[in-house]
Amino acid sequence: MTVQPLDSAAAESLLAFWRDAGVDACFEDAPVDRTHVAPPPAVKAVAKATASVVAQAPAGDAIAEARRLAAGAESLEALGEAIAAFEGCPLRGLGARQAVFCRGNPQAPVMVVGEGPGGEEDARGQPFVGKAGQLLDRMLREAGLEGQVFITNTVFWRPPGNRTPTPAEQAVCAPFLERAFALLKPKAVLLLGAAASKSVLATDEGIMKLRGQWKEWRLAEGGVAAPALPTLHPAFLLRTPMAKKAVWGDLLSLAARLDGEA
Repeated sequence: MTVQPLDSAAAESLLAFWRDAGVDACFEDAPVDRTHVAPPPAVKAVAKATASVVAQAPAGDAIAEARRLAAGAESLEALGEAIAAFEGCPLRGLGARQAVFCRGNPQAPVMVVGEGPGGEEDARGQPFVGKAGQLLDRMLREAGLEGQVFITNTVFWRPPGNRTPTPAEQAVCAPFLERAFALLKPKAVLLLGAAASKSVLATDEGIMKLRGQWKEWRLAEGGVAAPALPTLHPAFLLRTPMAKKAVWGDLLSLAARLDGEA
């Protein structure tokens, strides 16, 4: 069967019919995902340039040195000094300006663990001080948790291009994070994002499955343990505002657990 092309009058009539019927979009021959937002060229360039910038796996002696320095720290302040002096993390040589350890209440009942510092954190020397950190602070305040948190990360130097830290990079920093946990002895731990949740809980489960599920973080030595709640990273919420409701529920669960232990 041969399909005859429409003349202009017929085409205009057909378009008017669809307009009056409420149709306001045209479809192409192939499906197109209209919800996808392509990153700007600058973001693509950074991602391409940093994709291969991955530190070599730390040698066993670097992890052993981290354990020695961490064990010798008798306070959170001393631990911060030990981290700043530690030279065994490969991220130090990949453009990071300084070590970024912590901020918040050193007697806090809640320990908040993210994945790693970004550009703003690298410049200021404190974790979660950029846009994601500001959102985190607002949500904690609204949940009644302001002043009750101690915030840190799984790695203490900024990964190139703000990429996700590798498990090897997290492993060399783990003795310091575990020492902070042992010194703080929090009543609960809030894990922000997939990288932090997988590293702390030693699991391969995805964040969407882990999110909102209470787990336990228990150190192999020392008997220190606390309930841990994985949730979505605030940087993800900036890109996906509709996910804020889920995280808000997680924060209310955390606040309720603290109230139950008061």
